[in-house]
Amino acid sequence: MSVHERDALGGRAAIVGVGATEFTKDSGRSELRLAVEAVRAALDDAGLAPADVDGMVTFTMDTSPEITVAQACGMGELSFFSRVHYGGGAACATVQQAALAVATGIAEVVVCYRAFNERSGRRFGSGVQHREPSAEGVALGWSLPFGLLTPASWVAMAAQRYLHTYGLTPEAFGQVAVVDRKYAATNPAAYFHGRPITLADHAASRWIVEPLRLLDCCQETDGGQAIVVTSVERARDLPHPPTVIAAAAQGAGRGQEQMTSYYRDDLTGLPEMGVVARQLWRTAGLGPGEIDVGILYDHFTPFVLMQLEEFGFCGKGEAAGFVAEERLPLNTHGGQLGEAYLHGMNGIAEGVRQVRGTSVNQISGAERVLVTAGTGVPTSGLVLTAER
Repeated sequence: MSVHERDALGGRAAIVGVGATEFTKDSGRSELRLAVEAVRAALDDAGLAPADVDGMVTFTMDTSPEITVAQACGMGELSFFSRVHYGGGAACATVQQAALAVATGIAEVVVCYRAFNERSGRRFGSGVQHREPSAEGVALGWSLPFGLLTPASWVAMAAQRYLHTYGLTPEAFGQVAVVDRKYAATNPAAYFHGRPITLADHAASRWIVEPLRLLDCCQETDGGQAIVVTSVERARDLPHPPTVIAAAAQGAGRGQEQMTSYYRDDLTGLPEMGVVARQLWRTAGLGPGEIDVGILYDHFTPFVLMQLEEFGFCGKGEAAGFVAEERLPLNTHGGQLGEAYLHGMNGIAEGVRQVRGTSVNQISGAERVLVTAGTGVPTSGLVLTAER
């Protein structure tokens, strides 16, 4: 691994604005419009105008280019624009890119955004329909002919091995679903507002790909989310106290593929998240015992358990019990299982709200929040803190 010590980025930038559209199953408008609505809402929250923005970051698979969103929002000149690959693994890395631009003086105010009609338009859960020839396609070619055609089927392989190794049943995954839906039930912005579930509900939901049931799988959502990043110094003059980016990291493990890393020695962990965890702890100067809230990417419940273990919150195979005991508040917005599936960007927004003290499910004294991005792919993470 190339990085073995604290990096110089931590503490040099802050999130000052968050904004989103409503989260629905049929937005009735274009993805560009969703992006613009989310960006404008985030700028309003930050107390900034479109003319203040000089940088934009999004995902490679976003259909709304940076310059198009800038034009539609009424922004002026841009000095920085960037995209991050690997689907949901890009979420926290968009904020890292923004922080890098701000810390190095390349840009002063950077907006990170993600917008899609993921229910009424392209549905990622439908799996591989068509793919242009690429090296990534070759890797998938070792799995697709055997019926592993969808994200759920790719995750099910690792999930089954996890249960076998640690002598667990699928109820272990249900613990995550129940906690997420508990918080979603009291979040008016969540699609499953007012609809908590029990372990019995989880066990009764239909199989998608064994050992994954319907309630182990995240939603498909139409919507947009945006995040505004600037320097800590400038943040102090804006309406909200700065949410400091204490650490930001990306990670890819050995033998890394996109969702099909089956040729590693062990399928029961997430080495890419281990890379992220080590760098976050190093740079933030914190450990798992000092985190107040965890916003962990939950496209599928098994990978939440593995993340807890990679970050050292508990031992291998112990995460289900850790979640059941609610030893760490998790996904207080309801997660992608309960609030919305916005490729993790709505989780970053919840991390900011927890630090600000404005979450609808506010955790008393929350000053240090861990946020992670998509797992099973090259990924990223953040530690967000109040200004010290």
